[in-house]
Amino acid sequence: MKLLVVGGGGREHALADKLRRDAPDAEILVAPGNPGTARLAENVPVRANDLDGLERLARDRDVHLTIVGPEAPLAAGIADRFAAAGLTLFGPTAAAARIEASKAFAKRLMRNASIPTASFRTFEDADAARAYLDAHGAPVVVKASGLAGGKGAFVCATLEEARAALDQILVDERFGDAGETVVIEEFMEGEELSVFFLCDGERAVPLAPSRDHKRLEEGGRGPNTGGMGAYAPVADGTPELVEAVRRTIALPALAALGEAGAPYRGFLYAGLMLTREGPRVVEFNCRLGDPEAQVVLPLTHSSLVEPMLAVARGEGIGDWAPATREGAALTTVLASRGYPVSYSTGLPITLPGGLESDDLRIYHAGTATREGRLVTAGGRVLAVTGLGATLREAAERSREAAERIEFEGKTWRRDIGRTEWSD
Repeated sequence: MKLLVVGGGGREHALADKLRRDAPDAEILVAPGNPGTARLAENVPVRANDLDGLERLARDRDVHLTIVGPEAPLAAGIADRFAAAGLTLFGPTAAAARIEASKAFAKRLMRNASIPTASFRTFEDADAARAYLDAHGAPVVVKASGLAGGKGAFVCATLEEARAALDQILVDERFGDAGETVVIEEFMEGEELSVFFLCDGERAVPLAPSRDHKRLEEGGRGPNTGGMGAYAPVADGTPELVEAVRRTIALPALAALGEAGAPYRGFLYAGLMLTREGPRVVEFNCRLGDPEAQVVLPLTHSSLVEPMLAVARGEGIGDWAPATREGAALTTVLASRGYPVSYSTGLPITLPGGLESDDLRIYHAGTATREGRLVTAGGRVLAVTGLGATLREAAERSREAAERIEFEGKTWRRDIGRTEWSD
């Protein structure tokens, strides 16, 4: 079997690692990949947004199944392109991927389908948005509607912060076309929870729930990032809660998309806030979350190849249900100094030999090889995933390894998952 993973970040490294464990004899290609994926697959220098090049690659190499990691190629219609070419791909069509590509679309879909979420308004005009903020007050959440690489959402405690976020999106056009529409949402209180569903258009099967830490600094302080670490399982992510989320959130979303002529087939990410009124949707993503994938995939004992292939072929997943490995997983993200705003790249990385094992995995997120040396190449550089019988044990493995990895300006949180236990 030949498998192709599209993308080159930590999520795609985790996907390639999972596929290698699921199908040890498969030929795995990653486009474009990174130095980490090169150790377990063949990297092919085709960018994730090069749909023509990816189609040629899948056709010329006779790929049996393509799995798309990032959201941008899905929003650009790679699934539609592959379907028209008779190629098998796991991931939603462009119409279905709007559930992430347009927050305004997703919010309207949730409202029409009675899916619990924050109340909201959308604006294209800055003056109208400012008038709404003045009348509504703070706290609020201000979001660029389009794809902004995880950086277009601002949790604003004051009106001044909200106005500044609004100016960045609509006036300064910091996010380009992604910020043509702004979404202003009610602020929700509670703990966040991430649940991935494998969907065949009608059914939604959950993987293990996880929790991401978005803030840059320990104690949940500092700016929002793409994620500084994650862990699973989560104490309040009970089977009963996940089933309630499946029934009241995932299935209504699939039904609404189906009625809109955009049946959803692929991974659906539900980012949730566990409020006093119950779980409410913060956001939907049309793919696996990052860095949550770096803990959920290592804990997923069942093979994902067979259900993904069935979905990609337009078949149902029937009564398939994943088995989860005993124990826990926790990942610590090592970021560049200055992330998420500005940071240097090309800095040498020291990875001690023998660090990785069955219980310790290092996923490359923003790395490159220059003149034979591993160097930094992004804001989030590595995700260090520890596995253990308990979350505390997984955390200790992750943090001990994170301490030993070296590069100039290494930034990381030592409190990922800390609230799950007490000394």
